[in-house]
Amino acid sequence: MIARLRQRQEWQFLSVLPKADRSLAIGWWIVLVLRGLLPAALAIATGVLIGAVQHGHPLGGPLSFVGVVFVLLQVLNPIHTAISANLGDRTAAWLYDKLTHACVTPPGMGHLEDPTLTNDLTVAREFDTGMTGPPLYISMGFIADGLVQMVGGLASAIVLFAYGWWAPPVLAGGWLATHWLLRESAVWRDRNTEEVRAAQRDSDYAYRMAVDPPAAKELRLFGLAGWTIDRFIDRRTTLHRLQYEATRMRERSVLSSVLIVTAANLLVLWSVANAVIRGSIDLGAAVIYVQAAVGTSMIAFGGLNWAFDGAAAPVAAVLRLEPAMAPAGALTPGTRSATGVPAREIRFRDVTFAYPEGVPVLEGFDLAIPAGSSLAIVGQNGAGKTTLAKLLCRLYDPQSGAIEVDGTDIRDFDIASWRSRLTAVFQDFVRFELTLRENVAPGGAPDDAVLAALHDAGASDLADLDTVLARGYEGGTDLSGGQWQRVALARAMCAVHLGAGVVLLDEPTAQLDVRGEAEIFDRILATTRDCTTILISHRFSTVRHADRICVLEGGKVVELGSHDELMARRGRYFTMFDLQARRFATGGADEGEEDLVFDVLA
Repeated sequence: MIARLRQRQEWQFLSVLPKADRSLAIGWWIVLVLRGLLPAALAIATGVLIGAVQHGHPLGGPLSFVGVVFVLLQVLNPIHTAISANLGDRTAAWLYDKLTHACVTPPGMGHLEDPTLTNDLTVAREFDTGMTGPPLYISMGFIADGLVQMVGGLASAIVLFAYGWWAPPVLAGGWLATHWLLRESAVWRDRNTEEVRAAQRDSDYAYRMAVDPPAAKELRLFGLAGWTIDRFIDRRTTLHRLQYEATRMRERSVLSSVLIVTAANLLVLWSVANAVIRGSIDLGAAVIYVQAAVGTSMIAFGGLNWAFDGAAAPVAAVLRLEPAMAPAGALTPGTRSATGVPAREIRFRDVTFAYPEGVPVLEGFDLAIPAGSSLAIVGQNGAGKTTLAKLLCRLYDPQSGAIEVDGTDIRDFDIASWRSRLTAVFQDFVRFELTLRENVAPGGAPDDAVLAALHDAGASDLADLDTVLARGYEGGTDLSGGQWQRVALARAMCAVHLGAGVVLLDEPTAQLDVRGEAEIFDRILATTRDCTTILISHRFSTVRHADRICVLEGGKVVELGSHDELMARRGRYFTMFDLQARRFATGGADEGEEDLVFDVLA
């Protein structure tokens, strides 16, 4: 029983409050209980005052009693509202800290791409933005009001014990029955249902398309503004319908509840009236019991309301994510230093890898890369090119096989030490809303290294090093896609100047024109001439400059050699190069030509 109670997300929510701010949580509970007890106290005070008037007793004490209770009723409500708002803010901050820690701490990134964790991550990430419900600082007030009413109803029922032992079970039982009969908050007590998750995900996606810049061009060009708004309204309406179904009275006949509650109230109130007529209780006591009987009705309207459901679900999601993400993103820790490697080679030996719940991307993959050489990798989308880069960076570990550096499995290296030997430019590189200096060297570097890296990337004249690369800041500026790509390249070149020995370039010049690409790649080769460079590119005019070229298909190497060697074989690489060259010769656009090449070959 206790174990099941602790597994409920409502319990988990309440258990988080003292962890977020112990003092505020204690104060919140104290004021909540006081507010719940005051209606019963006011009933008693009123009855005592009437009894004093009836019997001619002094009124000073009873009037003071009524006054104190009345003032507390007026004062505690705004105090509780303020405490609730502050506690909600602290709890939201605590949850975001836990979520950030759970996402960032694992050394790998499998937990961020695991489809089994995506839904919890969506609920947890958006809980305080107002998209899936009121922010927590607002919800805490509604939650407090619901619990105050429940405490007030129970306190009023306890007062009735002074009248008769049977009255509280009859009256409180009747009002409590409404929670079971009407299922006011149990219909949607867990937001982790598939229907709710889908509605949240779809509405959030439509919202992001409407407000984020990346989709703005296509939405306007193709006349999709109305479609986006309609989609958002439809998904949001679905989510609101589910919220309504969670709180509306259903599951049993409302008439049944009305009959039970009416019968219980009539029985208790008739008994009190009859006791007054018989003279067994005086008028003051009758006032107390009647008010207590009326106050017991708060039981039906208090407890676990819709706000509790909305706030408890993301808390439960965060608490589930923390233990789930750690193993999903875990990597075997090594202890060896990676200083000075690779000196001989990097070797993929019989490597097999599949993403969570996916088919193998690489299977029995073998490839040797001599240290200090450059290797270009080409292949159709999904062939495993970017996966090789992720494995080499130890963002994932293979399910079988090994990646060896100078004969040592990279899992034996200390992760931080090994990663300090690598630098990379990924397709989805980060655009920091920071200064140019911090974009090139987020971890810090001397200005001469930053300036040299910008020169290597052809970005010397982009902006002053102290300029923030975001227009939302005073004196800030934004960059074009090609300029941002040069900044990302400069970041990798800066790492080379600081000692990185392996350079991974995943479509490093995709947003540059052919002339700019040739210029930049010549500079990159000059800067990385002492490094082991791995280039993934769609443009064969670029890959031809690499020492060797690897054609990847179906997770395996199908061709390997220099540009001249592969052209002489007139095999797969020759066909791809020829198709792309003819596109350039006829003036075809260079955007997406690799996809067209593979479509033709398929």
